[in-house]
Amino acid sequence: MSEKERNEENISEEESLKDQVEEILDEAIGEAEGKGSESGQDEDYKSEKDKLKADLEKEKDKFLRLFAEFENYKRRTSKERIEMFKTAGQDVITSMLPVLDDLDRALNEITKAKDKDLLKGVQLIHNKFKETLRAKGLEQMEVKEGDFFDADVHEAITQIPAPSDKLKGRIVDVVEKGYKLGDRIIRYPKVVTGK
Repeated sequence: MSEKERNEENISEEESLKDQVEEILDEAIGEAEGKGSESGQDEDYKSEKDKLKADLEKEKDKFLRLFAEFENYKRRTSKERIEMFKTAGQDVITSMLPVLDDLDRALNEITKAKDKDLLKGVQLIHNKFKETLRAKGLEQMEVKEGDFFDADVHEAITQIPAPSDKLKGRIVDVVEKGYKLGDRIIRYPKVVTGK
């Protein structure tokens, strides 16, 4: 038997099988409809159908709630992961801040000396260190004498009588610089306020 004849025979067998299944399904549907209307089970059929619809709606609602909860979970974890990456080096950077303060103090003292080569060398190290920290997200908070004191942003270490009326309730001196990492303040500027 050739391959073509085998394919035709398989197709005809599939068609006859398909026809038989359709006939059986048609008979079953006809019997179900006949029995429901003949024996008064039509009401039971409708109530069962309504019950199944209600169950389906309940499951759809559960599914939608679960899907929404999962989407919220994905969004929240994604946001937390991004925040974690932004502040991953916070401990290391915070521990480097005293070194940066020491470099600032060293620069101030070296500028008083006459040695220009020493000043130039320390300035290069200071600038490189500052730029490296800035690349990691560190930002110095701009606080200067005469700014309004804000307890949410500044840390007052003492209060002195204001040298002038303009400085009452304002910052008189900045003792230690403050820094931010991203949007988060990692060290509050320590200031002296006037009263």
